[in-house]
Amino acid sequence: MTSTDASAEDTLDLHLPAELVASFGDAGHDPAGAGTALARADLLDHVGHWGPAGTSEGAFHLVPVDVGRDLPLVARWMNDPAVAAYWELTGPQSVTEEHVRAQLAGDGRSVPCLGMLDGVPMSYWEVYRADLDPLARYCPVRPHDTGVHVLIGEETHRGRGIGTVLIRTVADLILAGRPACTRVLAEPDVRNRPSVAAFLGAGFRSAGEVDLPDKRAALMIRERAARESR
Repeated sequence: MTSTDASAEDTLDLHLPAELVASFGDAGHDPAGAGTALARADLLDHVGHWGPAGTSEGAFHLVPVDVGRDLPLVARWMNDPAVAAYWELTGPQSVTEEHVRAQLAGDGRSVPCLGMLDGVPMSYWEVYRADLDPLARYCPVRPHDTGVHVLIGEETHRGRGIGTVLIRTVADLILAGRPACTRVLAEPDVRNRPSVAAFLGAGFRSAGEVDLPDKRAALMIRERAARESR
């Protein structure tokens, strides 16, 4: 990593063992088995209940992915050359399915969502617990830091500033929906200049570059204080 967050003195490199992550589920476990679903929802405070939110582009809503309904669309987006260059999930639908199902079958630390604009699916998002993610091995994180991955699926929505509007909206939704979260993080590929510019335009600041296993990333941070001071 070439540089780190300037506030690193009050952060920690947090990689939680499986036993500790499992304790989230133990607190909500019940004999009927509902505890697993509760734990999955609680790690990210019910992402599907955060919207809709009004934007200058229309009503926006994050809707958790339903594999049976949404997989063909997400797989098509992943095979768009502009997307494939950074997501590296090209190929048959099964490639995307494996990626999405791994999150849906996990403990809820990452939730794949469709971004719906006026009821039309037009983007794909992954909202994840950065403090429970491998990202925490490579840069300083704080408890409850929440990360986002995003792709704009339809070419007609690219290059018009819509990504900036929606990134700001999703960051606002995260900070409103997760009271314990003080920062929203993102780590776009440094080569993806439009994405980096969109995060900067959405109120994120650059905190340097990070060498991750699959890319050199621009570490972007949106502070809760920045949102509340607007």
